[in-house]
Amino acid sequence: MAEKQCARVSVAPMMDWTDRHCRFFHRQFSRRTMLYTEMIPAQALVHGAAPRLLEFNPAEHPVALQIGGSCPDQLAEATRLGCEAGYDEINLNVGCPSGRVREGGFGACLMADPDHVARCVESMQSVAGDTEITVKCRTGIDDQDPHVALPGFIGRIAAAGVTIIAIHARKALLNGISPRDNRRIPPLDHELVTQMKQRFGRLSIILNGGLESLDQAIDHLNSGIDGVMFGRAAYNNPSSILGPADRRLFEKTGSDVAPEVAVRAMIPYIESELARGQRLHAITRHMMGAFTGRPGARRWRRKLSTAGQHPGTGPEFIEAALREVDAPARDEIAPFA
Repeated sequence: MAEKQCARVSVAPMMDWTDRHCRFFHRQFSRRTMLYTEMIPAQALVHGAAPRLLEFNPAEHPVALQIGGSCPDQLAEATRLGCEAGYDEINLNVGCPSGRVREGGFGACLMADPDHVARCVESMQSVAGDTEITVKCRTGIDDQDPHVALPGFIGRIAAAGVTIIAIHARKALLNGISPRDNRRIPPLDHELVTQMKQRFGRLSIILNGGLESLDQAIDHLNSGIDGVMFGRAAYNNPSSILGPADRRLFEKTGSDVAPEVAVRAMIPYIESELARGQRLHAITRHMMGAFTGRPGARRWRRKLSTAGQHPGTGPEFIEAALREVDAPARDEIAPFA
């Protein structure tokens, strides 16, 4: 099995957060970071919603589609649709702990049946061509011992041909606690994920869960992990996490993109989306964290929070909001578009 190359840094799929507007905004900060869609149920794609759910802007590349499902045939068809849409990677969700997802028979509960997951990925691979099929999972579920369950799970899906695995370094507790509590109550075990890289050296292992800074991520990369995946830290503070990522992780020369520049790069996009009938707030809600830690950040967030209250509000609203931020940088490098 040849080792495949994975993204050194990525933004995790997050329900209700990483939609196409969010991804376009994040792309203004970093050219190289892999961006993921929200989890999209395979059933929804197969039953006619693909044109709407799979839409993305070419500027988002590299971008991965995350699919949720457990029916091999449906997953294969959803994968085919994702490949035709032009996604760079198709990822199978084996980590979502929500009750609704569990009732649908997919997400984290699939960790109880590695053989079935292997059949699912084999079916996906059968139609994927050169597009990489990857898996995102937890370290285990409920009463499983992660030190036994996780290597068993990895070994089985690796035998099915999966070479890139993102691991959220927590168990998923499927006994009724909320998805939010599942991000906090089960303890993190970054060391176990590092051990999986040592044990399955030919696989690319991506660490997810609890990463709060690039310094922390770089320490994990230096320990041998192949990639790091940020969640809410990147969403809430993209300038700190994504802004320096290309320079620090991909040795890009030049300055980091300032948040003012990333925000102004959104104006033509906003104009285009408003012309299509999109609501301004659907876009600006993802831009709240642009100035986290900066003077004026609270005023910026307060201004953006009113975007949906004024029908007909256009891009001039962004310039007005920027005036709420102290000392805007106006002569920085151009963004990525």
